[in-house]
Amino acid sequence: MATRKSRKKQRLRNNEYYDTQAIYDELYSKAKENRRFTNLYDLIVSRENILLAYRNIKKNKGSKTKGVNATTILDIGKDNPERLISYVRNRMSNFQPMPVRRVEIPKDNGKVRPLGIPTMEDRLIQQCIKQVLEPICEAKFYKHSYGFRPNRSTHHAIARVLALTNRHNFQYVVDIDIKGFFDNVSHGKLLKQLWTIGIQDKKLISIISAMLKGEIAEIGFPEKGTAQGSIISPLLSNVVLNELDWWIASQWEFMPTRHVYKEAIKANGTQSKSKKYRALRNSTLKECFIVRYADDFKIFCRKHKDAVVMFEATKQWLKTRLGLDISPEKSKIVNLKHSYSEFLGFRIKVHKKGKDTKCKPPVDKYVVKSHISEKALKKIKTNAKERIIAIQKTNGSRAGEYAIRDYNSFVMGMQNYYSMATCVNPDIQTLAYEIKTSIKIRLNTRVKRRTNEALTPYLSERYGKSKELRFINGVPLVPIGYVQHRVPLHKKAVVNKYTAEGRKEIHKQLETVDIERVHELMRNPISNETVEFNDNCVSLFVAQRGKCAICKLPLTLENMRCVRKIPKSCGGDDKYNNLIIVHKEIERLIKSQDSKEIKRILNKYKLESNQRRKVNTIRKNAGLEEIDVKALDKEL
Repeated sequence: MATRKSRKKQRLRNNEYYDTQAIYDELYSKAKENRRFTNLYDLIVSRENILLAYRNIKKNKGSKTKGVNATTILDIGKDNPERLISYVRNRMSNFQPMPVRRVEIPKDNGKVRPLGIPTMEDRLIQQCIKQVLEPICEAKFYKHSYGFRPNRSTHHAIARVLALTNRHNFQYVVDIDIKGFFDNVSHGKLLKQLWTIGIQDKKLISIISAMLKGEIAEIGFPEKGTAQGSIISPLLSNVVLNELDWWIASQWEFMPTRHVYKEAIKANGTQSKSKKYRALRNSTLKECFIVRYADDFKIFCRKHKDAVVMFEATKQWLKTRLGLDISPEKSKIVNLKHSYSEFLGFRIKVHKKGKDTKCKPPVDKYVVKSHISEKALKKIKTNAKERIIAIQKTNGSRAGEYAIRDYNSFVMGMQNYYSMATCVNPDIQTLAYEIKTSIKIRLNTRVKRRTNEALTPYLSERYGKSKELRFINGVPLVPIGYVQHRVPLHKKAVVNKYTAEGRKEIHKQLETVDIERVHELMRNPISNETVEFNDNCVSLFVAQRGKCAICKLPLTLENMRCVRKIPKSCGGDDKYNNLIIVHKEIERLIKSQDSKEIKRILNKYKLESNQRRKVNTIRKNAGLEEIDVKALDKEL
């Protein structure tokens, strides 16, 4: 199973495959220079951007989720590339969104969260727009907002929180909960914000406006809000709240001073502001910093009176500037010395730990103590038990292996996420006993302590020393309580998917294949084949390092052939696992029934036994006779 980190790297690869990275880099660079963009539409409807959008959607978790017309990405992939490009361009030339399917997701408090699921055709158009808008927006976004942004995560947000509380002694937190944020975003205000940051293509603005005002099935036409569930909604929500980020930052962090201070450069490459802040503390300004993840944000203050002022000021600013109300029962000021503050599934509090002797006189030193939230623990227990029941229902069948792997995937994902809590082990142990009891009752006869099956290197390194490791039919069942705290790391300042230097920190450039040949393949799709076929062909070419899968010779556009392992006539499809790229002569060998030609190709390429075996497997799938070298020698 692909990790979130690997998927992010793959998206960068996709940009390279479709030769769009340089375009996005240029947009980012120009946005940094405060340039205006009046002709983005042409970039959005470009051939490369549309095909890239298809590829990115195909890799998404919800790519098979249906809208009101029941179309999936698989249906779109059956079309010809040129027809798909023509369809997107025609739709966007006079864009009218299709109705959005409404789905209600139950929340832990008994309420529901409404989701809007656009049709797959509209999601494709939204993805095209998002790919072009994102680099411009990223150049304008505040550095300490972390939700729904490339190369940023909850771990980075928590690391920032820990830095403010542990190192900088910010122990008063302004907790503000925006009431129904996604349902109350002003369309007019959002469009003005897009215009302000430089997106001034009137045709594009009108398309986004049409998306915002699109019909919701069985509900009608919304007057405000951005539909949760749409591809472009997270980006637009960040645009809305970016103004809040910069307003908070302007109150202290970016407040200009009369004197320009010479500051040292930190190890991460950023400039220190210690001298500037020291000067600002002599003023009447309110020292504060914001950490935001989507619509969940906290303002950290050093003094209680500053927190009180920032609470009221932020409340009024949200109302007057963005037309948003706060939830009175969920919004408050928290003193971290006395109470916990919840953020992203964690409960955070500071505890006294010795004296800071660097200060004269010495002052009490505080460190963060964090727990998994009660709501999160309850959810973990429920999800774990559901998966144990799923394993029980398989009753040792082949499906049982997949159910166990699903349980393991859930447990490891949960441990990876909540390992940021300093008290993660005791918190998990509170429910581990109950989970182990459930396993014992439901799976007792099938659970073994030892097995002859060897663990994978990863599982061996991670769980090999645990006494709680169990096996079912030789498949490991990872222990839920075997977890320890890991310090979350800050986002490196240099990391940026829209600069060459920043990408080096994320992944290495393709070195095993000529990227120009990849671009050539992308620009010259195989005629009469589907979007899915051609997209997978690009992936295979890279995976095979530009060489034939059988004879290992370098391939060019002229001599390469993409072959289905199981032909369409025998039930084969255009999926990645059913395709293989070979030299044109090898294709003849696979399909030929002429003994002389087969003998000629075998003599020319001198295929070894394992190579001939691959050829015979494909021939067998196509209903052709396998190649017998000895029989050929006798015949000829």
